[in-house]
Amino acid sequence: MHNIALFQHHPEASIDCCNAVINALPGYNIRIFSEDDINEDLFKGLDMIVFPGGIGDSDSFPNFFTRRLSNFISDFINRGGKYLGICMGAYWASNRYFDLIDDVEAVQYIKRPNADVRRSYGTTASVQWRDQKEDMYFYDGCALIGDETKFETIARYANGDPMAITQNNITLIGCHPEALEYWYNEPWAYLKPKWNEGRHHTLLLNLVDSILRKPQQ
Repeated sequence: MHNIALFQHHPEASIDCCNAVINALPGYNIRIFSEDDINEDLFKGLDMIVFPGGIGDSDSFPNFFTRRLSNFISDFINRGGKYLGICMGAYWASNRYFDLIDDVEAVQYIKRPNADVRRSYGTTASVQWRDQKEDMYFYDGCALIGDETKFETIARYANGDPMAITQNNITLIGCHPEALEYWYNEPWAYLKPKWNEGRHHTLLLNLVDSILRKPQQ
């Protein structure tokens, strides 16, 4: 069984988002950790580290990640460990934070040309996930802008911007495929008809399965 460490620091990497990731990834050994748990022991036998989404500004990153703690993450990736960042966690992979991705900027989708969502609130964004068109839960997630020859695009927003990508051992997702049904019910009941009956959990699970089957790079 693969081992996954899931970062939780409420509200930036929220309890709700962590619970949703655990629910969406059955069959994995997932343990929660905080910045206080980051040391050499955390990474022993670890296959993937996950940074989920939450509420807040990505610039809160330095409040709990020192350079020393950030180096533990980058060292894990350099040894072949896998990184999955969802929403806030996708922003944090960029050069202002963990600096894990090359020639890619994680930027607010709502500020991109022709974005179909223009404000920061809980809603859905239209995406093309490989060959599937979906309305996926969105809360001020990022578009991943850069040299597309240097990464694989898994999903795109309606305006064509990459929404989910993989570059070497790094996988980043701007939307929330892990979202649970109740996210669509409250406090924004207008989203209830958009519930996907768990299809997006399957998309995320299949993606993680494929990532962890890949040889280390």
